[in-house]
Amino acid sequence: MSIQKNLNNIKSSLPEHVTLVAVSKTKPVSDLMEAYEAGQRIFGENKIQEMTAKWEEMPKDIQWHMIGHVQTNKVKYMAPFVSLVHGVDSFKLLKEINKQAKKNNRIIDCLLQVHIADEETKFGLDEKELEEILKQLLDSARSDNNVFKNVRVVGLMGMATFTEDQNQIKKEFEYLKSLFEKCKRHFDSAQCDNIKLKTLSMGMSGDYELAISCGSTMVRIGSSIFGNRNYAK
Repeated sequence: MSIQKNLNNIKSSLPEHVTLVAVSKTKPVSDLMEAYEAGQRIFGENKIQEMTAKWEEMPKDIQWHMIGHVQTNKVKYMAPFVSLVHGVDSFKLLKEINKQAKKNNRIIDCLLQVHIADEETKFGLDEKELEEILKQLLDSARSDNNVFKNVRVVGLMGMATFTEDQNQIKKEFEYLKSLFEKCKRHFDSAQCDNIKLKTLSMGMSGDYELAISCGSTMVRIGSSIFGNRNYAK
């Protein structure tokens, strides 16, 4: 099947309130352009250098999402153009994004990544760390000198355990959804410009339907659109 057909099939299956991020990492610009010509405008990359090279080459109405683990020393390369950073997993990283956004006279939207999987290899914050970051943003916004004017936390992101056990995946997604609702109750009602919790990014090619049933509003889908990574043409 063509990329266009794959994309249209997935889009037609998604509820209206769910945003599709086409995960285009390792794919050539020609593949991305096929998706672009089929109407896709949001692409997700996991390496900043690769995303920057594609941004330079492709149309400028594309929203670029950084979905991979971010090293602080690379933030400056994506700060001029990135639309959403999915994997903010430390206060140190959020501070660096804020610093580089300020240099570019921008406000960069971010998702805080929560560790919901059994696997130690996955990055992310625990519940206490998550609440501490949101509290620091809120305190800063309420002070006379808000030093975090250039970042906006717009939601949470999580990756479920890589397993065939649907019950476990469901439990992890439901946990993230409950955290999202809890944070909305505590922090969204505070009328803080730095915190506007509206996005819950969970679900990939293998589990996005389950993620949506658990409350996801953004799914990251790659292989179901573009085929397996580095697949032979």
